[in-house]
Amino acid sequence: MRLDRFLCEMNLGSRSQVKNFLKQGLVTVNGIPTAEPDMKIDENSDQVSFQGRVLDYRKYVYYMLNKPVGVVSAVTDNTADTVVSLLKEEGRKDLFPAGRLDKDTTGLLLLTNDGELVHRLLSPRRHVDKIYQVTLEHPLKASDLSALETGIRIGEERPTLPAKVTVLGENRILLTLHEGRFHQVKRMMLALGNGVRTLRRISFGGLQLDERLKEGEYRELTPSEIQMLKEAAGLQTGADV
Repeated sequence: MRLDRFLCEMNLGSRSQVKNFLKQGLVTVNGIPTAEPDMKIDENSDQVSFQGRVLDYRKYVYYMLNKPVGVVSAVTDNTADTVVSLLKEEGRKDLFPAGRLDKDTTGLLLLTNDGELVHRLLSPRRHVDKIYQVTLEHPLKASDLSALETGIRIGEERPTLPAKVTVLGENRILLTLHEGRFHQVKRMMLALGNGVRTLRRISFGGLQLDERLKEGEYRELTPSEIQMLKEAAGLQTGADV
């Protein structure tokens, strides 16, 4: 890989900015200062440093966020904080959320720069499981449970796919969906004449929310968690996991 491309992929700046860093002698390769942007390096074995800090090359990164209320599932927004802004200390400018949670919804959200993985996880053809803890305005009736587990109409041509419902309490359920339509949980409950008080996602593609994460906190995924998501997406796994 060209050195300037490596530095750009490490989010140090634009191509012109990293060329200036090289001219200023801020970059070393295996301990030797270099000013050559077209220098060929092995990103997996050569040690590249910027201002004395070793740059650990990873083409793709994966983070689990426990999304808090009031934060928008977007890269940028003019009116509210975004989920990407919660990870600004990571210094990555290429992160984006895998899908979205409503502003008032909390819980598990994947942030990554792996576009192919996200595309496959969100593809309607894959029916990747999403599990939500839902607090309702009213308890569900037996007929409501049957409707959810059969599929209901929420104002679109096709009814929802059959969902799985586990009753946790008088007005609390676990709801497993196999698709991701806009405001789907709220629209499903509205179709039943019910309302959603709180909504929290606890699982996505087999990935479970780490209960040690407080709202607003995040961590990198483990290799086994990344492999799980890749398998859910139908991608081959390998040593890069």
